[in-house]
Amino acid sequence: MQLGSSHHEDFDFPIEKFEMMLKTNEVLFFDAAEFENIIGHYIDSGRLALAKKALKLALDQHPKSVNLLLMKAELFTFEDKFEKAMDLLEDLKSLEPNNEEIYILIANIYSKQDLHMDAIETLKEALNFADDLIEIHSIMGMEYLFLEDFENAKESYIQCLENDENDYTALYNIIYCFDFLNQNEEAVQFLKSFLDRQPYCEVAWHQLGKLYFEKKRYDKALEAFDYAIISDEYFIGAYLEKGKVLERLKRYKDAIECYTLTLQIDDPTAFAYLRIGKCFLKLNDPEKALKHYKKALHEDPLLDKVWLALSDYHVKIKDYKKALYYINKAINIDEENVLYWKHFAIINLELDNIKDSAFGFKKSLELGNYELETWITRLDILIELKHYKDALQTLKHAEDFFSDFAELEYRYAGVYFELGELEKSRKHFEKATFLDPNYSFIMNDLFPNYTLG
Repeated sequence: MQLGSSHHEDFDFPIEKFEMMLKTNEVLFFDAAEFENIIGHYIDSGRLALAKKALKLALDQHPKSVNLLLMKAELFTFEDKFEKAMDLLEDLKSLEPNNEEIYILIANIYSKQDLHMDAIETLKEALNFADDLIEIHSIMGMEYLFLEDFENAKESYIQCLENDENDYTALYNIIYCFDFLNQNEEAVQFLKSFLDRQPYCEVAWHQLGKLYFEKKRYDKALEAFDYAIISDEYFIGAYLEKGKVLERLKRYKDAIECYTLTLQIDDPTAFAYLRIGKCFLKLNDPEKALKHYKKALHEDPLLDKVWLALSDYHVKIKDYKKALYYINKAINIDEENVLYWKHFAIINLELDNIKDSAFGFKKSLELGNYELETWITRLDILIELKHYKDALQTLKHAEDFFSDFAELEYRYAGVYFELGELEKSRKHFEKATFLDPNYSFIMNDLFPNYTLG
């Protein structure tokens, strides 16, 4: 083997030079920085075998390079060889006690083992001498988030923002923490204070607008989104949010204009077409609504909300068969959605598909739709189908949420009557009439053969 020769000097890019060396079996010389780039390239692209090969050659040529030894510790960490990595890092720390990269890697090892407080303590040490305070505070913020300590996470990200007012990731994380802590008003004050210093920060205006929207302060929200757009006229998110506010204010034509602008600024989105369709429906222009729903589907056939909108549209025009087709499409995309199953149940009820309707209400109840109306509709379907045992089970479940409700007690009386348990039927009928005699019509409607009372 021959150490680096002149005919390889025309290589500009160390990766090409390194890979050529592997093919020719020659040993070429690289300085430590070149090796760092090569190893970093292979780590970033997930080619760890080549990274390890490059690292071995690098340490043969530069055995005392701290940066290369740090990369060795990083590779140990990737392979979950935490003890080896930690031993190496402790050795390096004794050589360079003020090297922040050593502390960051140690913190990373602790974090991977769910030792988040140890990670935080290590990072606090690094704050005493680190040059890049933003990175340290950012990692600390993430460790606090792992611990669900949102107050300290927020403070860490505020430190990031104080060191770099363009750190929008930190800004988003601060608002996330405020949200988790239910500190809506504090978040508003924080953003207003930040905007006093950075009046053209479109991200801050956008976040402020969203907070006002949540508080139903729509005029304030509109103002904030307008400032976000003034700060960045291509900020799609601000236009979309402004459109939502205009919808709430029933300014549907203005909302359509806002959503249409997003289609001109960037690639069209299914969401914008969907919102435009809903606005046209509010303006009693169903043809344009339908046209935009179909455009939304073209952009994203997996956006379940579009299928729901199409289903609702066909319910309004009493075309229940098409409505059922579209709600089935929505359910195929998100079968855990309570609302879709409730729609499915109601549409099937309109089509006299009683069994399918009962199944839909059963699913919506299983998924957490515990409104009294849902229980009663399912009960009445089961009674109509003469599934009295199922109806009794449903009544018992409903009673967990709605005890002492006359609507349920009358149904109890009727179901027990149909099951031949006359004494229980009598007791429930007496309780029902005591609670509210005005609901006694239930017995005539659902149980015409009822003779107790």
